[in-house]
Amino acid sequence: MQFINNYFKGVAIGSGAILPGISSGVLCVIFGIYEKLLDSILNFFKDIKKNFVFLFPIILGIVCGIILFGNILNYLFYSYPIQIKSIFIGLILGSIPSLFKDINKNSKFRLNYLLYLIISFSIGILLIFLENRININIIYNYNFLYLVFCGIAMSIGVIVPGISSTIILMLLGVYSTYLYSVSYIYIPVLIPIGIGLIMGSIICMKITKILLDKFYIQTFYSIIGFTLGSVFVLLPELNGKLDNLISLFCIIIGISIINILITKK
Repeated sequence: MQFINNYFKGVAIGSGAILPGISSGVLCVIFGIYEKLLDSILNFFKDIKKNFVFLFPIILGIVCGIILFGNILNYLFYSYPIQIKSIFIGLILGSIPSLFKDINKNSKFRLNYLLYLIISFSIGILLIFLENRININIIYNYNFLYLVFCGIAMSIGVIVPGISSTIILMLLGVYSTYLYSVSYIYIPVLIPIGIGLIMGSIICMKITKILLDKFYIQTFYSIIGFTLGSVFVLLPELNGKLDNLISLFCIIIGISIINILITKK
């Protein structure tokens, strides 16, 4: 049962690498596996069997989410934006109480911790503001090294919650090419991006792990701030009472799903 549970979490995390505005890091946070995922990858050889059992279904799900369900997820995202975006908003909002509970269970809450949340939340909102005002240019001529660089930049959105890797690829002008390459498994593009993604992810994970080890509460409050900020990326365009009701219903579905996953983790 745990294998299946982690597999579907992996599928959802994989979707975060494809769907615009959705961060894979945020999904790891709301599923409650962010810190454990970092530990298992960075310390894989310290306990190979244990880490493999945990990582395998998640990685399998991520691969399936990107390759097998990429077109389906994209279709749903663009055909039913209100429903899909609202469900993801529900997932995020439903996870917040559990995150606060987990952070404060080993230490007493201090009011100044909220400062980290407010600052990171404000930065997240500022990034959204800037993203909506940057002209996105599609680049048709790029070389191997540029695609490796794109993969490294993409890793920031994969590892850091609240920053969308797809937005980064859009700003670099390769999102359309990336999406096409994933859908049709176009190796000449996927290999250099994959190399950059692995390199960048290791660097980002190590930096994040150091911050969690030395400044755990401050770092996680910052992560929650970025996570809350990502809600504003997902806000759907609503026209009329029916759209409002559909959105509210889907948000409730998202909250219910995450509560079920939290009780089973």
